[in-house]
Amino acid sequence: MNDKTGKTLRIIAIIFMGLTAAMNVLGGIGTVCAAFLTKQFPPMWALLDYQWLYQSLMIVTIIVGIAGVWATIVLIRGRATAYRNALIVLVIGTLLGAVQFYASMTLRGSATPANMKFFINAFTLLFFLLLKLPSLRDRVDFTKPGDEETQATTSGLTAVVTGLFVLTTSIWAGPSHSIIEGENWVLVLQGQLIATGILLTIVGARSLLRRRTLTHRETVPSSKD
Repeated sequence: MNDKTGKTLRIIAIIFMGLTAAMNVLGGIGTVCAAFLTKQFPPMWALLDYQWLYQSLMIVTIIVGIAGVWATIVLIRGRATAYRNALIVLVIGTLLGAVQFYASMTLRGSATPANMKFFINAFTLLFFLLLKLPSLRDRVDFTKPGDEETQATTSGLTAVVTGLFVLTTSIWAGPSHSIIEGENWVLVLQGQLIATGILLTIVGARSLLRRRTLTHRETVPSSKD
């Protein structure tokens, strides 16, 4: 399907798409404090008159995150519209992230951790656009899934990296969250985050083991030979 460089770039693009989808889902859910629980958190009182905005951002961002998961799966499987679908999701995700980034900076003087959501959407969007440069567009093909080994590698790495990303949410997102009554906001969904992260990591590891089995099968001579 592609040369080695093209295959590598394709895998990296899909991994970033998976990470971006996870970030949008997590970021959307994490906006609940500003969107629906504003009165319970004094640092969010500046947003009381703008709950409608954050409620809209929360719901649409979660939808975009779910669409990103679907787009990631389509990229792995390969389809004529795979790249276009991913690009649409990334453009919408970047615009949503920019709106929340600007609103949070303007209304409460801080955009963390919403700024991370904007940056990862923007970076992934830029990466996908760069893949259409004349020197790369013919080397990275999202219209076909590739061989069985390539699919196993791509899906496995994407699941493992995304799983570790979800598992470590309290580490990279914790410092940017306020402590209310001795508890960090990000720990509210700690159980769900751990369960989801472990599941993704296990699924990804199984896919990578499957890839290793396929590779071994190809390199071991048949007994008939």
